[in-house]
Amino acid sequence: MKKIPLAEAVKLKSVLTKKISELTNEIHSVSKAIVEKGQTPKVSGRSLSEVEKELAQVRKDSRTLDRLIYRANIDHMIQFKGEELPIVEAIELASQLRAEASLCKEMSKSEKERLYHSTGDNVIFYQVTLYEPEEYRVKANELEKEAHRLSNLINAKNYQVELEFDDSNYF
Repeated sequence: MKKIPLAEAVKLKSVLTKKISELTNEIHSVSKAIVEKGQTPKVSGRSLSEVEKELAQVRKDSRTLDRLIYRANIDHMIQFKGEELPIVEAIELASQLRAEASLCKEMSKSEKERLYHSTGDNVIFYQVTLYEPEEYRVKANELEKEAHRLSNLINAKNYQVELEFDDSNYF
């Protein structure tokens, strides 16, 4: 059986999803014809059964690829910050690091103190930030760097891991 890198399998999964959509549209197209009453429809292009057969094969390949990708993402590990993580967990951690970095960036944009609103009783209110915005700016930068480092490790691992899958029907 032919082997492909996990990184290519992930790209191929996207290709198969698009192919399934295209074949579904083709089924809608070839399954109907407009004809004058009493006339026999002229078949142009592929038959409905040919398209259905191809769609069934692409769907099967898509399921097989899913299974192989999921298994590889569970079975293969990445070393990050002294910890061994399955690829699937590393992917989730990278997403969480990016989300935390985004939150820290937002928090870093706060003013330390700003006028909140004033009442008619000559009372002035201020909104006071209970943290140091600059510390959150620095933290956001560090979290982004960590997310980039982890993503690079994931990408490198995706090219090291190979899956047994014949992609010759698609590439």
